[in-house]
Amino acid sequence: MTVFTDVYRRHDFQEVARDIASQDEDRARAALDRFEDELSLDDFRALISPAAGKFLEEMAQKARYITRKRFGNTMQLYAPLYLSNECFSDCTYCGFRFANKTPRLTLSPEEAVREADHLYDQGIRHILLLTGEAYRATPPEYIADVSRRLAQRFTSIGIEVYPLKTEEYASLRENGVDALTIYQETYDPVRYREVHLKGVKSRLEYRLECPDRAGAAQMRRINIGALLGLSDPAAEVFYCALHARYLLKRYWRTQISVSLPRLRPAAGFASVPELSDRRFTQYLCALRIFLPDIGLTLSTRESPYLRDHLSPICITNMSAGSRTDPGGYSNLGAEEQFSIEDKRDIAAIRAMLERNGLEALFVDWTPVMK
Repeated sequence: MTVFTDVYRRHDFQEVARDIASQDEDRARAALDRFEDELSLDDFRALISPAAGKFLEEMAQKARYITRKRFGNTMQLYAPLYLSNECFSDCTYCGFRFANKTPRLTLSPEEAVREADHLYDQGIRHILLLTGEAYRATPPEYIADVSRRLAQRFTSIGIEVYPLKTEEYASLRENGVDALTIYQETYDPVRYREVHLKGVKSRLEYRLECPDRAGAAQMRRINIGALLGLSDPAAEVFYCALHARYLLKRYWRTQISVSLPRLRPAAGFASVPELSDRRFTQYLCALRIFLPDIGLTLSTRESPYLRDHLSPICITNMSAGSRTDPGGYSNLGAEEQFSIEDKRDIAAIRAMLERNGLEALFVDWTPVMK
């Protein structure tokens, strides 16, 4: 069976980065003029190039037009629930990394339900369950148990955990999980080896094929992304688009979303490369123009100012009221995975969206599809 790895191997990361950097304004202008046509990968390279930065305001206008046309005046809200910070992978940029000798905590299923209750009481019905990369501490059976307990109250349960096999995704699907978030972190093979020192996460291609395995297991939603700041950001965004386009064509019954989280300070990691808000906005607008039907997710890693201004332009999914430590909603005092920037509560996010002319969605058509 063809998987994304076969597509990935046809491109060289450094060559892609050089090609994007060499694009000129005429090429970007031509791609932007055909924004309602089906654009090519060459068009997309031009739209994420430095040369296209001149047209950012126009790109934002066109991205807003497409988003409202395809998704209406709505924003899906969700919240993360960290089940564990135990991890046996050693990723240099992560607060959960194995080398950090911080206290570890895995919630019991009962504690996870109490955490979820805090979110439910604030209106959240879409929840994302997260763990570190510790199969023995948080096996699929444990995740399934938590999901079963939450499925009667939450209309969508997603997971962002270590890579699983197809049959494990299928089992979780049967136990209430309907969505997978899996970030490749970096598509640069050299950089991937440099920042993933040990553990299952060091296996680049096994992680790269996770969305294929989840698609084969008929997950209803798959969210992919790259952690911008680990390698050349424009090339990372190109690979995200390449990956998303592949998934859209192969798993056409599954909703595909992309997120572009930027590196944030974490325990043992303080040196964060700068990626300007302007360039970050350009990448998101280019993704919307290139792939009109994908979801675009924006997390609380980003500042309130940026989230407020991007929400009416191209974003379709936002986290709200987030904590990145297990037991964070109950103040159990565990180490957080990374620091967040937007610390507003769910009610404040909802009010912001209303000021921007958007309706905050807490429950959508998910139950019909289960």
